[in-house]
Amino acid sequence: MENRKLIKIATAGSVDDGKSTLIGRLLYDTGSLTTDKLEAIEKTSRQRGFDYLDFSLATDGLVAEREQGITIDVAHIYFNTDKTNFIVADTPGHVEYTRNMVTGASTSQVAIILIDARKGVIEQTYRHFFISNLLRLSHVVVAINKMDLVGYDEDVFLKIKADFDALVEKSNFKTEQITFIPISALKGENIAKKSAEMPWYLGNTLLDHLEVLEPEDLQEQAFARFPVQYVIRPKTDAFHDFRGFSGKLYGSSLQVGDKVTILPSFTESKIKSIQFFDQELDLAVPGASITITLEDEVDISRGDMIVKSSELPSSEKSITATICQVNHKPLRIGDKYTLQHGVNRVLARVESIQSKIQTDFSGEERAEALKLNDIGKVSFKLSKAIHFDPYQVNRSNGSFILIDEGTHDTVSVGFIEARD
Repeated sequence: MENRKLIKIATAGSVDDGKSTLIGRLLYDTGSLTTDKLEAIEKTSRQRGFDYLDFSLATDGLVAEREQGITIDVAHIYFNTDKTNFIVADTPGHVEYTRNMVTGASTSQVAIILIDARKGVIEQTYRHFFISNLLRLSHVVVAINKMDLVGYDEDVFLKIKADFDALVEKSNFKTEQITFIPISALKGENIAKKSAEMPWYLGNTLLDHLEVLEPEDLQEQAFARFPVQYVIRPKTDAFHDFRGFSGKLYGSSLQVGDKVTILPSFTESKIKSIQFFDQELDLAVPGASITITLEDEVDISRGDMIVKSSELPSSEKSITATICQVNHKPLRIGDKYTLQHGVNRVLARVESIQSKIQTDFSGEERAEALKLNDIGKVSFKLSKAIHFDPYQVNRSNGSFILIDEGTHDTVSVGFIEARD
């Protein structure tokens, strides 16, 4: 069977912009809804008095949210076409759940930002595009939805596009990384088939556009990073001398014979073997969960990192990061947290809050604390060095979370800045 490519997508927009309806429509148009699910949608739609199928029901997973007509949690939805597998993170639209977009988009390659054609670019649009820019997503699709409610007017589309283009100019995105598509998720216009209602739009449908994206073009070009999750020492006579190191490979490939350095000891060795389940590999690609053995007897523990000796990361006890506050408890100077970087944990103290960042790209301002959903630049002092890359260079090795030592709640998500 031909291998399908995989595209990871995050959806975002304001309340009632139609994110769940859009995803439900994509599921329907790609034949990804089960018969039982489709019958349930038809039944509930009739009970609500609708003369159409309410595709938002395809993704609403919580009884409470369905009754209130809102989406509270991040839902991951899977669907596919003949060529592509898609994983979609449906993130909440209301301001108090903006933290969920950071969660949903952190592992995504592409963002679909929905805009209600009647409302245009609003505060949440700024915030969601800012987060897409912060997270270094490779591509953004601006889906201008509910075009049926503005008479499929091209001028409405062009006005919103012009307003959004002004944001793009302030971001790190290039114009070719942004695509604008006028749609009606409810009516199915420009989702899987071209809309006869909008002959003035000459571009691809949403699904066609997503299918032409190539994972290779969306993949970051970063150095190989292998955080050790498990040390394997079988207690059997047959494997008495076996010592393997398991984890997930990030960044780029590793192969047998590579000269590697183990951090934090800076001990050097060479890769003796790479195992994937019961297979022996000569080369492992990013994203693979593998077991590595080394040519030398090396003391390695969970949380250590194996890297190519020619591609060492930074090793520092002080870092500066852009922080998104995801907890109701404010972050203040002097606060102490557990900082989890990959599988490694260290103690971290807030040394300074350099600024609070405006999510409309208007600049930064002074702040004594960062509150829920605030984004700011913060400096930390760590109990011991971590081995990191700037987030803009390596997303997986440049990010971390802060954990409250008392409640064990996650309070912040951080993206490490390059040192000046």
